[in-house]
Amino acid sequence: MKKRFLEAGQIVSTHGIAGEVKILPWCDGPEFLKEFDTFYIEGTAYPVEQARVHKNMLLCKLSGVNDMNAAQVMKNKVVCIDRSDARIPEGRVFISDLIGLPVYADGQEIGVLKDVYTGPANDVYIVKGEKEYMIPAVSEFLEDVNVDEGYVRVRLIEGMAVE
Repeated sequence: MKKRFLEAGQIVSTHGIAGEVKILPWCDGPEFLKEFDTFYIEGTAYPVEQARVHKNMLLCKLSGVNDMNAAQVMKNKVVCIDRSDARIPEGRVFISDLIGLPVYADGQEIGVLKDVYTGPANDVYIVKGEKEYMIPAVSEFLEDVNVDEGYVRVRLIEGMAVE
């Protein structure tokens, strides 16, 4: 089942004296996070008053966090987004929706998708079953990724199984 709220980053520090926080994104990047009007922290909605990208971080002023002391209390907290607020390109899925799906090759289940390594060229699916596989997430090896029906079908080649 798809979760309504998705972990998208973590508040790593404060910024300035006006209550801004610095968020390390766990998603596509700070530009993606900048598009949200509300973040959810420990189940509480925090409207975003302003946000800007600085290097690989998002500097953000959250409603109700009005000084450095209030911002300091937020440090190390996980920032979530509401799935319904996210706009992702057609054919893309959230990694959290992939984790735990059974993976099939040649009609046989080879394991469960345990992790996704996000590399510079492409993602790599980490599949664990009787063997562990590292499968590049490219069209040559992904036959079908169906989050709604709950499975991934792949084409294996020699060298994908981790020895």
